[in-house]
Formats: sequence, C-alpha cells, structure tokens
Amino acid sequence: MDTLKNKRFLNFGYIARGSGVPIYYDTLKERDITGIGKDLNKDTPCFTYEVKDRDTLDSIALKYYNNPTYWWIIAMFNDIQDSLIDNLKAHYPILQIPNIATLVFVKEKR
Repeated sequence: MDTLKNKRFLNFGYIARGSGVPIYYDTLKERDITGIGKDLNKDTPCFTYEVKDRDTLDSIALKYYNNPTYWWIIAMFNDIQDSLIDNLKAHYPILQIPNIATLVFVKEKR
C-alpha cells in the first residue's frame, strides 16, 4: 500500500524557488511532506554539466530549461535531497541534466 498520496505542486502565482516542489500527504504520519523524490526514469537522455562556482539549481534550470522553477528536475535526477545547498559545486561538481522533452516518471518499487 502506498503511504504517499495526493501528489501536488506548490504554486505561488509568481516565480519562486519553491514553485514546482512536489508535495504529498503521508498517510502514516498524517501530514503533508515536501521534497524531492526519486521517480524520474534514469534512462532519460541527458548530458553532463560541469558545475561552476556560483551555480545554483535555479540558475542551471534557467539556463537549460528557460525556467528557474524547474530546478527540482535537476535535483531529482541527480538524487540531491538538499535543494538549498550552499555550495553546489563542492558537493556535486558534475550534474546530469535530463532532456526535459523526454522526461518519464516511474513508480518507485517498495
């Protein structure tokens, strides 16, 4: 039985870092949880990006997807759990940037 139900996304009506973050209702803990999942198909075509000193997930998403609110795609694809990481390059010097046109979501196996 799935414990995470009612997936939805934050929407502030303006561009914000939290836009596009998936939110689930956890039926075991009886509360909403937010965060990055692992439900992107890792076979999605992607390319390698060398992270620069001042890069953030937002800035990379803006560069490649023309929308900073798609930062969560990069985070999810690279299994980055801390989306507000201070020094991205120190922890993730190389990122895989998935082709947004071919993204496929898969159900996690439990």
